[in-house]
Amino acid sequence: MNYIYAMKTAILIFPLIALIITIPFILSEYHKYGSISKLRTIIIYSFILYLLTIYFLVILPLPSFEKVENMNPLKIRRIPLTFITDILNESSFVIQNPKTYLKALTEPCIYTVVFNIFMTIPFGMYLRYYFKCNLKKTILFSFLLSLFFELTQLTGLYFIYPKAYRLFDVDDLLMNTLGGIVGYSLLNLINKFLPTREEIDKKALEEGKNVSGLRRITLFSLDIFIYFIIQIMSFLFIKNKYLKYGTFILYYVMIPYFNKGKTLAGNYLNVKIVFKNKVVIRSFGRILFLYIYYFYIPYIFLVLIIKKVPELNFTIQKEATILILYSIGIILFYLVNAITILRKKKIYYDKIFKVEYQSTIEERK
Repeated sequence: MNYIYAMKTAILIFPLIALIITIPFILSEYHKYGSISKLRTIIIYSFILYLLTIYFLVILPLPSFEKVENMNPLKIRRIPLTFITDILNESSFVIQNPKTYLKALTEPCIYTVVFNIFMTIPFGMYLRYYFKCNLKKTILFSFLLSLFFELTQLTGLYFIYPKAYRLFDVDDLLMNTLGGIVGYSLLNLINKFLPTREEIDKKALEEGKNVSGLRRITLFSLDIFIYFIIQIMSFLFIKNKYLKYGTFILYYVMIPYFNKGKTLAGNYLNVKIVFKNKVVIRSFGRILFLYIYYFYIPYIFLVLIIKKVPELNFTIQKEATILILYSIGIILFYLVNAITILRKKKIYYDKIFKVEYQSTIEERK
């Protein structure tokens, strides 16, 4: 039951972990390949879910502090292969009697050993298939992973508890390392049916030659983030009311003009913006339009609502309803524009300003 509880906990926590790593993952993929490989995404996220699961299997269920304080100190089992003696002394396993095999698997002295092997079999497979580790590295990393788990137990969950509440056992190190070796070897059975890491990378680079809608949205968002960081830093050191206009023109017009159509975010994401003619004029006009379209107009409507609604002497409930409807409308406004870009990779103002997004991933490579 403890195993099921740990796996359920991992599944519940995983969406939060996935949310935290998604933006760095997207940025990294666009930087390296110019696209997001579906297969790579499945591999990376499943690997994280797997690690999270086996970590919770090691630490859960968490006991109360009172229970740990009242526990007798656990002795470290330093002698290797002690589990063999445990099996001979404690289990009903008789090698000459096949009828005892199934029952023996349900006894802790045996299923714990089997579980420790099975726990790291996927780890060995991931290391060999995706991370391109040889046997020596697989043995080393499997051992280090197991050592991390054992130290987690030995230190009472990094000294959160007053003493260890689970046993440190050298045999666990051996069995976990063996599991990594088994996983490394088992990959031979399915390796020929899977695309290689090189094939995944090659396909991603090929797809990265085109700028997807999500890549455009990522570029737009990263540009805003970098621009505001620059603006904040500028205001800290330079006191000038016109500074915001200067940083705006510098980042969105001058830098792309002298950097072959790439902003700082475009440099990182391997995307440049190309205008058919009148580069500076169209570049400035376009970014000014985007600023008004996505930020200023929604802000004006919000200010009008905040000012006018109280003057109409609405009840608090009606005022709240109007603000909620406004919020829904703004969300739909951004959502419709985002979906349009995701589906068509272009939007009406691209035609107005005669702009095209081009991938530079091939140039970088």
